[in-house]
Amino acid sequence: MTPDHINGTLSVGQRDSELSERLSQGLDEVNFPATGTTAADQSSLSVKVLDDAGRLIGGLAAWTWGGLLGIEMLWIREKSRKDGWGTKILIAAEEEARRRGCDRACVSSFTFQAPGFYQRHGYVETGRTLGIPGGAEDIHMFKALTHGSMGHSTTGRPPIEGSSGEQGRL
Repeated sequence: MTPDHINGTLSVGQRDSELSERLSQGLDEVNFPATGTTAADQSSLSVKVLDDAGRLIGGLAAWTWGGLLGIEMLWIREKSRKDGWGTKILIAAEEEARRRGCDRACVSSFTFQAPGFYQRHGYVETGRTLGIPGGAEDIHMFKALTHGSMGHSTTGRPPIEGSSGEQGRL
């Protein structure tokens, strides 16, 4: 090893936005050539609903990259949860993702949150992370935004490993 690889200072702390930015740049240097994408292929996406008084009813934060919509958060205030806002927000995000050229979407939801909501909107479970506090699990889901999207069979379900059909990045 060269001397600059032998010694170093390791530190642990809270989130470091400067470090996060540098890590993102480093990953982009690897990811873009490997996937054939560029910085122009990635963007953030949000949907927000305000009431007549300007208070937040709910919203969604997501990203798009390489034809994939990644939903990070969707939240509706408690007293508005039966008013259909979740569906309206999700549909608006999916429509914007399609406009941006996305043909797939992914989301994770704890078992005590809203996996049933996403499943009613066509998302299918692709895996789980166990060990969430309180005995919960994190359910990972995927949805084709267009018929016959990469990584999906004509049934709308992800293909079984080893089956015919191209595997998409989940």
